[in-house]
Amino acid sequence: MGRRSSPGAGVLVLGAAGAVVFALFGGCSESPREVRPPTSAETTSDTPKVQQPAEPASPTDAAFPFADVAAAKEAVVNLPAKGRAPLTDYNREAFGVPWSDTNDNGCDTRNDILRRDLMDTRVADCMVMSGVLRDPYSGDRISFVRGPVTSLDVQIDHVVPLANAWQTGASYWTPAKRERFANDRRNLLAVRGDLNLQKSDGDAATWLPPRKAFRCEYVAIQVLTKQRYGLWVTPAEKVAMQRILDRC
Repeated sequence: MGRRSSPGAGVLVLGAAGAVVFALFGGCSESPREVRPPTSAETTSDTPKVQQPAEPASPTDAAFPFADVAAAKEAVVNLPAKGRAPLTDYNREAFGVPWSDTNDNGCDTRNDILRRDLMDTRVADCMVMSGVLRDPYSGDRISFVRGPVTSLDVQIDHVVPLANAWQTGASYWTPAKRERFANDRRNLLAVRGDLNLQKSDGDAATWLPPRKAFRCEYVAIQVLTKQRYGLWVTPAEKVAMQRILDRC
C-alpha cells in the first residue's frame, strides 16, 4: 500500500515505529510509506487522462497461487507505457479506510489475507493470533504471533503498490474504485515484514523478490493487476516485466 540479492534489490525504508505498530493493530496498512519523488524522466508534467475499462470483477479469496503466468505474457505486450504522473495530492486515505471489510464477511482485509496465506492459524473471532508463513519473497518459514512488536514480522504487501497505482492512473479513479483496488485480494500477499519495507513503492524495474523462483508469479500478478484496472507502466518497468516473463 502505497509503499515482496538480485538486480531488483531495493533500499530499506524505515518508518516511525509507533506509526507502523498503529497500522498493524488498528487494522491499517503497513504504511502510509515514504515515497520517493519521481525523476524528471519518469514524470510527465501534463499526463492526459486515460479512458478507464469496465470495473474489475469482485476479488477472489482463492488460495495462493492464483497468478496466470501465461496470461501475463500475453497481457504485458499491450500495457501502455509512459512516464509516471506526479505524486500530487497522493495520500493513503485516497484509497479509503485501510483494510476495510469490502467483501462483507465481517472481517477486515488484513486478517482475511493472514488466514489465506498462513498455515496452522489460531483465530479469535476475525483476528489471526498466530500462524506460520512460508514467505513467497524469500522462501523463509516465519512464525507469526500477534503482538506490538511481533506483528511486524508478517506484513501485507500490495504487489502493485498504491503510490505506483496513483502515478499510473489511479489518481483519476473514483474513491470507491480506489478502495476496491486497495483491498483486492489478487494484489495482496502476506510477506516477510522487512522485505515489504525494503520494496517500498518499487516497481519491477527497481525491486524484485530475492527468491528467484517466485519472480514469474510476482511479475504476473503486477501485469494482470495493471491490465485489470487499466493502469499503465513506465518504459523501464515494461522492459523489466518482459525480461522476467520471457524466462518463465
